[in-house]
Amino acid sequence: PPKVAILSATEMVHAKISSTVEAAALCKMAERGQITGGLLDGPLAFDNAISKEAAAAKHIASSVAGDADILLAPDLESGNMIAKQLIYLAGADAAGLVLGARVPIMLTSRADGALARVASCALAQIFIRSRLSRAL
Repeated sequence: PPKVAILSATEMVHAKISSTVEAAALCKMAERGQITGGLLDGPLAFDNAISKEAAAAKHIASSVAGDADILLAPDLESGNMIAKQLIYLAGADAAGLVLGARVPIMLTSRADGALARVASCALAQIFIRSRLSRAL
């Protein structure tokens, strides 16, 4: 299953930082089987999510930390910044998909090229086929 790092500014839960509380709640829901299909951990700061060395330095024992397949941002603004940093600074490719509506919504940037648009279409198709196969 994919390893999902639920991002926040810190790896510690703080009542005044809502994204840490929300990450902890999502992890508890996964622990109870309310969320399935992935291995969740959070809150994790970005460095802990992508670097085993950073996670080890902070004594974070986790199979997700430093080896995340999915980075789950706490909101649209931070997710957008992370995505654009990965694209422009690390040469990453992107696909955009908004879930929660009756149908998936492909979401790309006006600056995205053809690859990002095709990847978004492919991701939408994978999502739809997955939903259809579960319905049968």
